[in-house]
Amino acid sequence: MFIDIDCSQVKKYNQNAFGDYFVSKRYPDESRLVAVLSDGLGSGIKANILSCMTATMLLRFISNDQIPIKKSAEIIMNSLPVCKVRHISYSTFSAIDCFDDGNARIVEEGNPDFVWIRDGEVMSPSFEIIQSKTFKNRKMKVYKLKFQLGDRVVFCSDGVTQAGLGGGRLKLGLRRDGLINILKEKIAAEPKISSSELSAYIVNQARNIETDRNPKDDISACVLYFREPRESLIFTGPPYHQQKDSEYAELFKNFKGKKAICGGTTANLISRELNIPIRMGTTISVGKLPSISYMDGIDLVTEGILTLTKTLEYLENNEQDIDNAAGKLVKFLLDSDCINFMVGAKLNQAHYDPALPIEIEIRKNIIKKIAGVLQDKYFKKVTVQYM
Repeated sequence: MFIDIDCSQVKKYNQNAFGDYFVSKRYPDESRLVAVLSDGLGSGIKANILSCMTATMLLRFISNDQIPIKKSAEIIMNSLPVCKVRHISYSTFSAIDCFDDGNARIVEEGNPDFVWIRDGEVMSPSFEIIQSKTFKNRKMKVYKLKFQLGDRVVFCSDGVTQAGLGGGRLKLGLRRDGLINILKEKIAAEPKISSSELSAYIVNQARNIETDRNPKDDISACVLYFREPRESLIFTGPPYHQQKDSEYAELFKNFKGKKAICGGTTANLISRELNIPIRMGTTISVGKLPSISYMDGIDLVTEGILTLTKTLEYLENNEQDIDNAAGKLVKFLLDSDCINFMVGAKLNQAHYDPALPIEIEIRKNIIKKIAGVLQDKYFKKVTVQYM
């Protein structure tokens, strides 16, 4: 089971910084995901600092196996100071520690209650309340849950539930019931909607409720979707030992999922070993990148180092829907959950041609950077096998 997670946010009107802060980290070796959404007091830079501090500390505490999530959250809850003017906490938070088998723990302090939807119905799980030992008016909820395929979980800041507060249509704001109605209608219309699309939809709906679409508070929505993983494999670079070409070609052929080849030498290897002809693309290349090619049974075939370097640039800058080979590779990667790289270790002297752009690095380093961006920024599971 794969945990598809993403968070969308908009800033309070006329502010230059997000007052909410979201952080997530995946631990592939433990089949584990930890995520925190914190809402800082007020808005702007001050709120950003407070929420960032809270979320980052909580993520580190939870990620430390020696401190359970319940104890980690309790430490944070008892440590957060209270504003002397408004007499409320400097920040609030929601956190989840979840494993791929569906077992999870959730803690919430001050944020709106999360929404858990299964088969179109809102679940009402039991929870434990822990009272702060430092502040009488502060308490947190602790949940121990078991998620299933198809379940969705939504965390949000009060910028969502209070959207439209005091306005003409919703004098009491959107509230949690309004959020639930939005979720039910959208999921019913698009049962396979991704976490990225659903979180963006929630934020846009909340913003649309505000007067002149100017948010009176920071709006954040984090969505988790438990589903079957979408697997993909990218083969790039010839293996170090040429006598193993047929072995790796068979591995590539037998992979169950989407497949891509990056590199002319690699494409020729697969063509030779699997007897699949290569057909050159007829479209004119866009920019300086060579056009894609075509092979039966393979979803995408591109040139190697140039395309991979540009793909890394697009991923780092969150550039999508670009009509060239690198843009197609970005879409291929982002439409996958579990991404596997087969990277040949044989050196290609063309990489050292002084006529090539100086920013081009050898294949291993590019793949390493792409894997890091996919894991840290897009929350993908990535494995790299060197051959």
